[in-house]
Amino acid sequence: MSSRMEAIVFDCRDAEAQAAFWCAALDYEITRRWQDKYGVEYVEANAEGAPMLLFYPVPDRKTAKNRVHLDVRATGSQYDEVARLVAIGARVVDDDAMVPWVVLQDPEGNEFCVLPPRPE
Repeated sequence: MSSRMEAIVFDCRDAEAQAAFWCAALDYEITRRWQDKYGVEYVEANAEGAPMLLFYPVPDRKTAKNRVHLDVRATGSQYDEVARLVAIGARVVDDDAMVPWVVLQDPEGNEFCVLPPRPE
């Protein structure tokens, strides 16, 4: 017996705004909104063949570095992709020439890395 990943969950202050950012970043679509028994509204986003993203509203702001983060791979120019993500609300926090990734933060401060395209 084993487990399978169901979703990547984002705790966030504004679930709708975070869902909109990540949908634009990764070509996902918001597919469902639902409430738990406490009336908290979740936003689900999906893309064909990819894990579900679930956005869970919480009252507190992010205060420390993520312990888990996403790596996204550019399908074209890495720096064009970084520029596109910045244009939709991300912020570059580290671009170290010694490593092949660029570290960004989403609109709520969650770090993620943009990798260059895979070598052919």
